[in-house]
Amino acid sequence: MLRHLPIVTPQPDATEFVDILMGRSHSSRVPLVEYLVDDVVMKPIVTEMLGREWVVQGPSRDSQRAALDNFIAFWYHLGYDFVRFELGLPFLEQQFIAPDPVPGSPKQRAWADEHHGAIMSWEDFEKYTWPRVEDFDFYPFEYINNHLPDGMGLISCHAAGVFEHLSFIMSLEGLSLALYDAPDLVQAVTDTLGELLTRFYAQLLDLDHLVAIFPGDDMGFRTGTLVHPDALRAHVLPWHKRFAQMTHAKGLPYFLHSCGNLTTILPDLIEGVGIDGKHSYEDAIIPVQDFQALYGGRRDGAIAVLGGIDLNILAAGTPEDVRRHTRFLIETCGARGRYAIGSGNSIPSYVPVANYLAMVDEANAA
Repeated sequence: MLRHLPIVTPQPDATEFVDILMGRSHSSRVPLVEYLVDDVVMKPIVTEMLGREWVVQGPSRDSQRAALDNFIAFWYHLGYDFVRFELGLPFLEQQFIAPDPVPGSPKQRAWADEHHGAIMSWEDFEKYTWPRVEDFDFYPFEYINNHLPDGMGLISCHAAGVFEHLSFIMSLEGLSLALYDAPDLVQAVTDTLGELLTRFYAQLLDLDHLVAIFPGDDMGFRTGTLVHPDALRAHVLPWHKRFAQMTHAKGLPYFLHSCGNLTTILPDLIEGVGIDGKHSYEDAIIPVQDFQALYGGRRDGAIAVLGGIDLNILAAGTPEDVRRHTRFLIETCGARGRYAIGSGNSIPSYVPVANYLAMVDEANAA
């Protein structure tokens, strides 16, 4: 049974949220954080809990505004201090498309073609049509920025990072071969991607209610990075460093979501790139409380720690399992400081709504 949701009169404080994660606040509050919440999970909460009509965003400004109003209301009435929103440039990438197997889901799922990319040679590179930042519609970012309730901030980013787009455009297999056979081609693709994302972030960083940049760039799997750490150091991390420097120049933190085992490049991310916080944890790699003991915690901790409730618990546990683990992380990680409670990855369509709400409800009880 929900005890705290929906929050009728929320009191968000995005400034305090950032101060807690940056170690500038002595507040005992453990704020909520989330990376993404799938529409399949969001829709029944918006319609049944908040009593709002669900709107599928179309090309018209009216449908965009209605959908974005629902999006803002969702984050607001569930107790978040911010709205996290992302969109990205339309890069041509090879994908496999299939219906979402979650019962009742109208969505499709996309998987990157790991064997055949849109750019496999210099000839492909010369023919590839790159998107233009000048043609991108930033209206959704601007609308959210201008319609946030008092106290809320905007956390935003380009959808997917340099490595993800690099491995999608070239395919993971093609990228792996090119790192040895054509490193200059890899550098050319990466530099083009990086420059486009730099110009994209320059637009976002002008938004006056932006409180953090929080991109996702999955660089690892269960036991290591997807390509050799030296390849990431040479081609990918310098761009994250540039984005972090741009963000820090505006006085804002740069948080990073990246899945997988990143042990070999964590010193590079913390000391070289200058990330202010890390998101995405899996108990089978390292439980979030163990990661925090190594890298996070109070003011002397290297970085903030975001989320950490393992997706296996959120997807396959009971609501009480979720509540129990939420309390555990609040009492351990929250007590150490520079921590926000949330999922270890995101809230995909296969997470039961009751489990997601159990996590949020328990967090609001703290």
